[in-house]
Amino acid sequence: MVDHSDTGLGKDTTYADQYDAGLLFPIPRSKARAAEYHSGNLPFFGTDLWTAFEISWLNEQGVPQAAIGEFSFPCTSDAIVESKSFKLYLNSFNQSQYANAEAVKSLMQTDLSAACGAPVDMRLYEIGAYNAVRPVAESQGICIDQRPVTIDTYQPDASFLHADKRQPVTETLYSHLLRTNCPVTDQPDWASLYISYTGGRIDADGLLKYIVSFRQHQDFHEQCVEKIFSDIMQRCEPTELSVYARYMRRGGLDINPYRSTIDAAPSAFRQVRQ
Repeated sequence: MVDHSDTGLGKDTTYADQYDAGLLFPIPRSKARAAEYHSGNLPFFGTDLWTAFEISWLNEQGVPQAAIGEFSFPCTSDAIVESKSFKLYLNSFNQSQYANAEAVKSLMQTDLSAACGAPVDMRLYEIGAYNAVRPVAESQGICIDQRPVTIDTYQPDASFLHADKRQPVTETLYSHLLRTNCPVTDQPDWASLYISYTGGRIDADGLLKYIVSFRQHQDFHEQCVEKIFSDIMQRCEPTELSVYARYMRRGGLDINPYRSTIDAAPSAFRQVRQ
């Protein structure tokens, strides 16, 4: 297991009451990726979409402002931002004054881009406008959660994955049963997983067993999705593949990694548990 003892996870927390970019803690992606996944030689495109529901600052009259932020980190960035440090960083804006939302957005983009080593795209939404922009919805596809299977494996096992190349299809299969765990605190992380592909028909029973096999697995969201993408590519050999996890929020943040053979942005929607 990768050592994450140098992060702030699982340690006592001091909450800053003034803006502090030094709170951001980057974790190199290379720390968890296999040797063949060096930057510039990745087998996928993708992005990590974060939603922050607890953004606040003071305007020049000292009146608190509130917003919801969306952040897009490219999977080619040098590092991910450790989630607890991200929460502490956002919290540090609470008692700091800014002229307007654009000033806050510009500062956050600059800091986060510097921390992860790549340009970060960001949007700030007024609370009242957010539901119109990101209504709760469900992706099109086939839910596999009610498959008649027996499961007794709760650590990742790619041997469950099979595809019938005699039955080429283009389809989306999804499950709300993905659970992984923080590699430091062992707190559970819940997600809905969407798998869109073109290729031999993937055995849905085996796919469900595979997804549930992550139930006791410890790793960050981004690494879990990259492992799922790689295992499906190796075992099922689709000609096109996209893997998209919509994780439930914790501490006002949700993380939604997307990895694909196609260089395109994932659909933007808010899953019902988000």
